[in-house]
Amino acid sequence: MATYDFPPDLREAQAELHRIRAEHQELMRGLPRSVEPMDAVENPDHWYRRNHPLPASPGYTPDQREQADELQARLLEATVRVSTHPFWSSLSGGDLVAARMALKHVEAAGAEPA
Repeated sequence: MATYDFPPDLREAQAELHRIRAEHQELMRGLPRSVEPMDAVENPDHWYRRNHPLPASPGYTPDQREQADELQARLLEATVRVSTHPFWSSLSGGDLVAARMALKHVEAAGAEPA
């Protein structure tokens, strides 16, 4: 596997993206299944949900909505910061794809994990 000399600011941006994504996922796991209140559905009219009733959802509280919106905005900013970093212009084709995949597994403070 090729190794890449990722700039420190790109490594840190990727690490921040991982942290924000984890925080976002943790928040979303604890939220109701729908933003708006919804009644229970006994037999959803979707082939992939048949015989899997959905419980009623109270919807998000204003505070939950604010938290979700704020984390979504931070997630978008972090994603843009990583994906538009000038480092990517030094690569092309398969090397670019391989480097982007490798960055996801690089620890911010150290070298690539074994």
